Order: sequence, then C-alpha cells, then structure tokens
Amino acid sequence: PNPFNPTTTIEFYTDRSVHVNLHIFNILGQRIRTLMDAPLEIGKHSVVWDGRDDGGNDVASGMYFYRIQAGSNVQTRKMVKLK
Repeated sequence: PNPFNPTTTIEFYTDRSVHVNLHIFNILGQRIRTLMDAPLEIGKHSVVWDGRDDGGNDVASGMYFYRIQAGSNVQTRKMVKLK
C-alpha cells in the first residue's frame, strides 16, 4: 500500500477462524485509527483505510504504521501517505 493517496487497501489471509485487530499508528506510536476489531473466518480479507483518524479528520502526509493481530500472530508494516 505504498505510497498511497487518498486511500489504501490492506490485504491479509487468516488460516483459521480468529479475532483480528487492525490499528493505524502515527510516527509517534499513537494509535489514530481502529480499522478492525472483529472475529473473522478462514480466508483472504481486505480493509480499506481512507486516510482519516477515528475522529474523521484527514491525516497529514507522512509515514504511518499498521499493526494487525490475529490471535497470537502480530505483524507491523509501514505506509506512506502522499498528498
């Protein structure tokens, strides 16, 4: 999903039914958006981030991180938003 403007799609696969948390963090490590907090079935999934925080405000250009946790598996990836 790099770089993106104004939206990006985060795709992932679950190999079992599991509860998934997907959060967006700014460069300071502050959580700015929760994209998912729900149980999912086995399969391929995708979530669109519209470049907004939880308050509905458009975030500035810069580096962001998404952190996805599915059960005990955790991955963090970086993204760059360009305007």
